[in-house]
Amino acid sequence: MKHQPPPPPLPLTQPPSLSGGGGVSGGVAGSGSGSSSSSSSMVANAISSLNGNANSATSSQPTNNNHNNNIISSSRGSSFEAAKCRPPLYPKPKTPSFDKDRDYIGFATLPEQVHRKSVKRGFEFTLMVVGESGLGKSTLINSLFLGDLYKNRQMPNVEERIEKTTRVEKKTMDIEERGVRLRLTVVDTPGFGDAINCEDSWRVCTSYIDEQFRQYFTDESGLNRRNIQDNRVHCCLYFVPPWGHSLRQMDLDLIRRLHRKVNIVLVIGKADCLNKQEVRKLKERILQDLEDNHIQLYQFPECDSDEDDDFKQQDRELKASIPFAVVGSNTILEVAGKKVRGRQYPWGVVNVEDPEHSDFIKLRTFLISTHMQDLKDTTQDVHYENFRAQCISQISQHALRERGKLKRDSISSTNGFDAAISETDRLLLQKDEEIRRMQDMLTQMQEKLKQTHLMEMKKNDSVIDV
Repeated sequence: MKHQPPPPPLPLTQPPSLSGGGGVSGGVAGSGSGSSSSSSSMVANAISSLNGNANSATSSQPTNNNHNNNIISSSRGSSFEAAKCRPPLYPKPKTPSFDKDRDYIGFATLPEQVHRKSVKRGFEFTLMVVGESGLGKSTLINSLFLGDLYKNRQMPNVEERIEKTTRVEKKTMDIEERGVRLRLTVVDTPGFGDAINCEDSWRVCTSYIDEQFRQYFTDESGLNRRNIQDNRVHCCLYFVPPWGHSLRQMDLDLIRRLHRKVNIVLVIGKADCLNKQEVRKLKERILQDLEDNHIQLYQFPECDSDEDDDFKQQDRELKASIPFAVVGSNTILEVAGKKVRGRQYPWGVVNVEDPEHSDFIKLRTFLISTHMQDLKDTTQDVHYENFRAQCISQISQHALRERGKLKRDSISSTNGFDAAISETDRLLLQKDEEIRRMQDMLTQMQEKLKQTHLMEMKKNDSVIDV
């Protein structure tokens, strides 16, 4: 039996228009009332070509596929009707980046702005180191900042140390780490505690701190305040010798005079001379002496409630480590195949960065990583403000005294003028009184003379009559 080709699909009642106002839906144009003849012919040609392709495809298949061809043609028609019923799809316009979230204002970038400005400007930090010679101050500073600040240092001999006085030496170095620049100033006090008489060793330290506060106050009160250089001492590392039982009187005198001017952090130097029990007992006695003498060291700020548990645990460990028992070293040793910074002894190696051997890591974490900015803020908000309030109070009192002195001078000058005027008037009155008295005396004398002349005239008259 000869295969009969399937009937052609029924033409659309309304040919689709590609340029009408119905829009585009699924690649097929909707019908419009004002379609042109050219668009209708283009659609008709497309439909005829589709029909020819369908006829050629179905002619090569066996006779039992008529039902399938009918299904294909019906499904094609249904899909077209579905596409015709869908709403038109328009290409989405390109949205600018600032219109993606209309609730976004933009002030969330303020920390980034402050960060960029701070990194560009750089940071400054001033550290004062106080303690007698031989406690490892220079070694510890070099270990903390991985530098060599004391290259050309000369140790004094015995004759020079007998009459040696405390002086101040400043050393500055610029450090850069991951694009962040730090200008570090280390203020050393060589000669402190080295002389036989150490009663006045504290004067140099307190005078230097007050002088830096006074200089900053003068610059801040001046006209040009743009480029003020901050040389105020932000932290004072005071070294306590490990061979004492507690703080000495010299230590207490200095700390008592400095604890309201600067952030004091106590450090037990050369702690490898002591075992763990001795270090613990020495720390307890030092803290007890501070409490008995009402001396307040730097107070750690309390952790915020939103801080993570690791940071809170680290903060508790730092607080429990005060005063820090440290060991410094600039020597790199190899222990068990690892290079460490430590000190070699006949009985073993002291690893400086091992928390079991020293509090060096805790001191470096506290001083540089976690609390450097808080040390600066405490210096600005507490110690400098106290000094500034005292200066303003002294200036006000001096102004009041000067004003009172000027007032007293003006009153005394006014009283003197009044006294001078009254004295003149008194003299004039006296002169007037004297003139009046003299006039009275002259009048009386004239009267007497007149009477005397009259009496003589009477006598003469009587003689002539006889």
